[in-house]
Amino acid sequence: MSEEDFLLLSGIQHMAFCERQWALIHIEQIWSENVRTVEGKHLHERADDPFFDESRKTVRIVRSMPLVSRQLGLRGVADVVEFHQSKVEVTGETCRLQDRAGWWRLLPVEYKRGRPKKDDRDAVQLCAQAIALEEMLGVTIAAGCLFYGETKRRETIELTPAIRQHTLELAQKMHRLVREGLTPKAKKGKRCSQCSLVEDCQPYWMLKHRPVAEYLERMCSWEAEEE
Repeated sequence: MSEEDFLLLSGIQHMAFCERQWALIHIEQIWSENVRTVEGKHLHERADDPFFDESRKTVRIVRSMPLVSRQLGLRGVADVVEFHQSKVEVTGETCRLQDRAGWWRLLPVEYKRGRPKKDDRDAVQLCAQAIALEEMLGVTIAAGCLFYGETKRRETIELTPAIRQHTLELAQKMHRLVREGLTPKAKKGKRCSQCSLVEDCQPYWMLKHRPVAEYLERMCSWEAEEE
């Protein structure tokens, strides 16, 4: 896959939330703001500083770290990547850093507004970041963290085989929809009330109007019954 065909890594969260929302944003280029998106943007502005590189004894903190994953065909930016120094090499888990002594273990941290969610939309975005870091630095990352603005707490997310497989499947679906130029039909659900694109999506209107072919077939069947 050419790097020109890579998709935005951040979009995998939209895909996990709603396939139609992802397509409206990333295929049809539609975007709307609501309170949640504005709050989320402000939270990320505090985390995203591409020139920030801080060391605290045995921890190096890097913000806005560019990411690329050929396995997923995604590119993006990690909010925060922490490098924790290890006294010894742990095969497959630690790496060397330029101009830094010792061995280092990676911990990706993604910032989110609100509280932890019942679904895994935040976890798959974190997992995609971890997969990219693994490819770039030749390590395996067992877990990452989600920091929520409302609770002011970190939630540790284990990057299990199941979440990794789900992340891969979502990325593959994103590429398939782009290749086919498809925007999935609306599916009404509780999530619609949380979506900033509900007015553009019009899920209720679309579900009330059936295809013309179905309408004609129904009308013909009624006329046949009356005869």
